Amino acid sequence: MDPLEDVLSLLDTRSHLSAGLVAGGSWAVRFEAPDGVKFNAVRRGGCRLTVAGGGEPVQLAEGDCYLLTRPLEFTLSSDADAVPVDAGTVFAGAENGVAHTGEGEEVLLVGGRFSFGDRARALLLDSLPPVVHVPAGSGEADALRWALDQIDQELRRRPMGSSLVARHLAVVMLVHVLRLHFAREPRTGSGWMAGLADPVVATALTSMHTAPEHPWTVAELAQVCAVSRSTLAARFKDTVGQGPLDYLTHWRIELASERLRRGTDTLATIAGAVGYGSESALSSAFKRVTGTSPRAYRNRHRTG
Repeated sequence: MDPLEDVLSLLDTRSHLSAGLVAGGSWAVRFEAPDGVKFNAVRRGGCRLTVAGGGEPVQLAEGDCYLLTRPLEFTLSSDADAVPVDAGTVFAGAENGVAHTGEGEEVLLVGGRFSFGDRARALLLDSLPPVVHVPAGSGEADALRWALDQIDQELRRRPMGSSLVARHLAVVMLVHVLRLHFAREPRTGSGWMAGLADPVVATALTSMHTAPEHPWTVAELAQVCAVSRSTLAARFKDTVGQGPLDYLTHWRIELASERLRRGTDTLATIAGAVGYGSESALSSAFKRVTGTSPRAYRNRHRTG
């Protein structure tokens, strides 16, 4: 399985669309730290994005899109001198899915946010920069514009299933933004995403994600990757930050955790599905990685 698809599926990725924003003249809107990942696209005009603690402001042009991957306050504005107003006040007055601020209609933004399960930050978000900016001239921009056009049509015309279609289209946007980020900054940080930029490591990752229950060895993975064991071990550790079998253990525990949270399978069934020969073997690995037993983990999440 594709590791990116695998992780996004495990994280229960969902999208939530918000009202559009029309602005003109001198204006600024201050937003509270978002829950999840915030995204916006500039459909008309341009503006500035300033993120608390996020470095220099980003100038957004028509056709640009961005992801805000950290729970940080941010401001969208026409210029540095504009006095910001609270987003809650602006969007409380939205009509027909559009909020207005300033004087005029030179700028139009559409957007929303992505929400994830509990493990999103460790598995995905911590490996991304606070702001992922997608310029209009980039290779993924056409796909993003297409997705936004389709979302706009779904929400305006409201055919049957429009909300569901719009949510899935927003997830398509997320995938394209992540692809662009991987292409632009393939070796930023460490972790499984950095590993996807190395063809040898990516082959090993894909093999383990395709069959996590298989009793992989470094020698077998190296054979699949057509390199020596020492080469695979060194390149994997250098990019991902841990050895291949350590990564496999942690991924198996992620899969087991998801089944414990959502399903009713016995521990023995889950153990077999994720590559452990017995319930005790799963319990030992689970407690070593998470610090708690599978039964305690399941009970805690059921209570929650």
